[in-house]
Amino acid sequence: MERFQKVYHQGMVEVMEIWVDTETGVNYVFHRDGNTSGFTVLLDKDGKPIITL
Repeated sequence: MERFQKVYHQGMVEVMEIWVDTETGVNYVFHRDGNTSGFTVLLDKDGKPIITL
């Protein structure tokens, strides 16, 4: 089993994905647009990490 699992994918050139850490349940968002990309913790409306267990 891999530690990170992709649970959502949208787009081809401008990509948005959601990944879940299978050990902690923390959700991350990945965004790529051309040569630029970022990967960060996905937060709820209160600024707390979204956790899926």
